[in-house]
Parts: sequence; C-alpha cells; structure tokens
Amino acid sequence: MSPSATPRRASNRLLFSIGGIGAALVLAVSANLLADRLLPRVRIDLTEQRLYTLSDGTRQVLSGLQDPITLRLFYSSRLGSSVPVYGAYADRVKEMLQEYAAMSEGRLRLEYLDPEPFSETEDRAMALGIQGVPVDQSGEQVYFGLAGSNLLDDERVLPFFQPERERFLEYDLTRLVYELSNPRRPVVGMLSALPINGDPRAMMMRVPGAGQPFVIANQLRQFFTLRDVAPDSQVIPPEMQVLIVAQPQGLPDTTLYAIDQFVMRGGKLFVMTDPHSESQASRPGPTGQPPADTSSNLDRLLNAWGLETPTDKVVLDQRGAWRVRANPQDRLQAVDYLAWFNATADSLTRGDVATADLQQVTFASAGQVRLRAGSSLEFTPLVTSSDQAMLVDAARVRQNPNPTQILAGFRGDGNRYVLMARARGILKTAFPEGAPALPAGAERPADFPAHRGQTEGPANLVVANDSDILEDRFWVRVQDFFGQQVATPLSDNGALVANLTDTLAGGDALIGLRSRGESLRPFGLVEDMRRGAEAQYRQTEQALTQRLEATEKRLRELRQGTAAPGERNQSQTVITPEQRAEIDRARAEIVATRGQLRGVQLELRRDIEALERSLRILNIAAVPALLTLFALGLAVVRNRRRAAARA
Repeated sequence: MSPSATPRRASNRLLFSIGGIGAALVLAVSANLLADRLLPRVRIDLTEQRLYTLSDGTRQVLSGLQDPITLRLFYSSRLGSSVPVYGAYADRVKEMLQEYAAMSEGRLRLEYLDPEPFSETEDRAMALGIQGVPVDQSGEQVYFGLAGSNLLDDERVLPFFQPERERFLEYDLTRLVYELSNPRRPVVGMLSALPINGDPRAMMMRVPGAGQPFVIANQLRQFFTLRDVAPDSQVIPPEMQVLIVAQPQGLPDTTLYAIDQFVMRGGKLFVMTDPHSESQASRPGPTGQPPADTSSNLDRLLNAWGLETPTDKVVLDQRGAWRVRANPQDRLQAVDYLAWFNATADSLTRGDVATADLQQVTFASAGQVRLRAGSSLEFTPLVTSSDQAMLVDAARVRQNPNPTQILAGFRGDGNRYVLMARARGILKTAFPEGAPALPAGAERPADFPAHRGQTEGPANLVVANDSDILEDRFWVRVQDFFGQQVATPLSDNGALVANLTDTLAGGDALIGLRSRGESLRPFGLVEDMRRGAEAQYRQTEQALTQRLEATEKRLRELRQGTAAPGERNQSQTVITPEQRAEIDRARAEIVATRGQLRGVQLELRRDIEALERSLRILNIAAVPALLTLFALGLAVVRNRRRAAARA
C-alpha cells in the first residue's frame, strides 16, 4: 500500500460523510414535505390531559357541518407582548382553531386579524361585538375575541377570551360552531303545576306583582322558544328538544307515557320534583287556600330508569342557612332556618360547564337525588349540600315549621347529599306493555307515534329534587323602576337553569363536553417549596417586625424624653450621655433588624430560584443532550461494526 493511499482514503471518507449528511438533510426535508401533504391531520398529543385532542362531541359537530362557516380571530399582538399570559393563551386558541379547521375538511375557514388602533379592522371588531379593553394608562384598546358567521349571515361572538375560562375553551368554540350550523332557536317545553308562565286568575284580582310570569321564564325566552305543555298531553311534539317538568302533580298515565316516549325517542328531560314546594305553599289554590299536598314526584318514570327522588325526607344544611324570623310577630329574634340554604362554590361541580362559573344556588325544602340499587346509569352530581347536613322527615317543614326547634335538633352527619345531578345511559321504557288505555270518550291523535321499548343511544337527563329553585323570592329581587320590572339576582338559580337547558338543547355533542386542563401548569414541587418558604418567612418576619416596632417605639420615647414610671414625665431639653448611648443602641438594633429582614427575604427566594434555574436548564438542554448522546452512541456502534467487519 502506497503512503499516498491513506490521505486519499481519509479524503474519500470525509466526502462520503458530507454527502451522507446532505442526503440525510434532503431526506428529512422531503419526508416533512411528503407528510405535510399526505398526512396533514396526523398529530401526536403528548400533554397529560390531552389538551389538543378534540373530544368525540366536537368531532361529531365538525363532521356534521353541511355549509361553510367562517371564524375570525381578532387578536391584538400588543396584548401578548404586554401581558405574556395572554400571548401564551392566544397560541393555545390558535392551535385549537387549527385543529377544528383540519377536522372540518375545509368547511371551517379561519381568518386572523390584528386590530390596530383607529384602523378599519378595529371598527369591524367593534361592529361585530368584540370587546376592547385598555392595556395601559394611555387608554389604547386591545382585542382578543372570536366572531363566526355562516352562509345566512347569522353571527355568533365570543367577545373576549379569558384565561380563567381556559378549561372550557373547547366547549365555547364547539357551541359557537354548533349554533352557526343550527341557527334556529331550540324549542323548550314547560310542564308544571306551578304558574311559571303567569297566573291569569291572580292577575284578574289586581294584586300588585301577583300573577306575573316567573323571572326564569322570561330569561328562558331570551334564548329559547318556550312553549307550554298541557298536563293531559298524549304526545310531546317532536320539534321540542328539551322538556322541563317542574313540580309534576297528578299527571295521568297517558301524560307519563308521553314523557316516557319523548325520552325513548331521544328527547332531553329536565325534571324538578319536590318533597315540599314552598312556592305552592305560599300561593292560594282554586279554593283560596294553599293546596294541602305540596309534594311532587315522577317515580313511575324515574324509578324504572334507575333513579330515586324521595319525598319523605328533606335536606337540612347549616353552612348556608338563611336567617329568618323565628316568630312572624317578633321582629327582633332571628334564627337560621336550615331547610332554606345557599349551596356555595364548594358544593357546585367545577367540572361541568353549567355550574363551573356559578357562585351559589339557593334551595328551599329540597330532597336528595340518588341512584337505585343495581342501576347502570352514569350519575354525575351537579349540586350537593355541604358536609354540615342531615336528613329529616319532610313533615317537619310542611305544616307550620319551627326554625328554632329544627335548629335545636340538628345533628350534622358529615354526608354530602346530592340535590341535582346529570344521568346518562341506555333507558328502557317504564311502560313495557305499551300505551296505557285512554279514559272514556278520549281519542288518540292522528300523529300518535309508534311505541319504543328503549332508547337507541344514551339518554340525557337532569334531575333535581327541588322545584323552588325556580321561585323568584329565593334568588331574585324584582323592583318597579318607573313602570318597568327590574330583576336583581341574589343567587345563580336563573343562570343554573338556563345553563342546563342550554347544554341539553345542544344535544349529545355539547353535553359530552367537560372541562379540560390548562396549558399553563406550574411546577408542583416549586409551588410546594414556595408555600413552605413563605410560611417560614412570615413567622420570622413577624417576630422581627415586632422587635423592630418595639425598638422604634423605645427610640421615640427617648427622643421625646418620656420617663420611666416613677420619674418625671415632662419633656427633657437635655439628653444625658446614658440616653444618648441608649438611642445609639436602638438605632443600631433597628439597622441590624432591617438587615435580618432583608436576609430572610433573600433566603426565601434562594432555594426556589436555584430549583427553577435547574429545571429550566434541564428542560432546555435535556433534549439536545439526549439526541447528542444517541448520535454518539450510534456512531460508536457503527464504527465497531465496521472494525469487526474489516477484521
């Protein structure tokens, strides 16, 4: 072998290596282009809570789109640069919208607009209802909202994306798309023994405020087409998406069968039974007196479907109990009436979109909702009592209840009782024998539907054991303002009923959506260290602050010449050497104490910043380091194989 062969081989190896690297780069670029063209929707979601994976409900809505829908995201870039939290959230919104567009197969069109101040884009955003907010003292408005439109020029708007509502981002987007693809207002039926839509008899008596529709009925009419359902109906009209049954009393079997078949055909049912209706007890009946029976149930249907709403027990709750007069004649004595209470935020399910943003819901003489033994339904509590609750006989609140005696006999059992819940599952009819016989002289309507033995898919129900959540006096104050009725909510009862009706009217796609995780997730270990260090710092800070205040007080006394007990109390004009020395010592102690406080503050951050720095370095450098080690290991293995092959 000639001496010149070795440099030639080394040169060839270098050329081959460079060529291999170039070929690898060309192959990588080609693979990316090919994958982007042939596999545009293939993605891998490695987040713990599957933040970027669309739910089945969203996929159902997007796959069912018939006509194009345009979504316009108005986002001011200055908002993200001024408040980084909004910048990160804007990236999340854009990525989610891109997922929607990819899943819609071209039926969903996206536009991204940056409304600059005093521009036509800003005017357009304002005209569409996008909310502008000031970002600094200059008053310049920034925007972060979404406007959607369909071919019929129907528009839906999300005025401003709040990071606090990130858990419900998918629900908000899917609902907007669903409403644009189904622009007609949902039809909601109301079947109730309560005068929810007004009482003509009371209005004829000309009693101020009497006979008016419930406030909740007026609210529902703002979003839905609300129709009354007669208590003797044989068929629930098929155009109704949701049926609200509140305080059902004395319904004949024919009406119960109509409700049963409505659910079997896929209708959504919202039931509110009651062990004792305070609303009925406060209103005169046809005889001029309140009805003797104020309880209601739908046991014939609910029990057959696997649910129970007992009417013999009432839930008492001490935590949110209302203060009432123990004796109507005594204006001074007030006591907690445990049968009327507010279910506060910790009793509302945060994972359901209907209750997530509510603060409190008022209940009055409510009962519990529970699954029957052996039921296979999916049961999701929406509102529960607190753990300071118990069950008592309903008779104690039906006839002249005594709040003082109820409070004296209260013994909380530590249980949380379900007051309202969602139920989902395959249901079998409560009338397996078919339609019940008609009363004498009655005839079936011509459009009477065929009997169904069970639901084709999972049925969706909302069941509450209290109809008084609809009663105005428990959640809203209505006042006359220059001839107009102005309603001021005291609780979130109206929002709860409207939200639940909205989710039911949206169909299975929206009902199935739940809250998701948040993309901005802090390090749990860092937060634990922060809280522990904060607690330790506060203890040390308190002790040092007390010592500092005592020293400063002593210094003020010395400067003002305040004498100790037994000495003269007049101000001294001459400071003695002993007092001067004491003042100097106090000043030195103040300086030392302030230094210790600064040292404690530095110690508070030292360990936390060190850990945060280590985690950042690890996150930034870990992946490149692993890839480098993998490449080096692969090179070593290949060299060893080549050496072995040459040998």
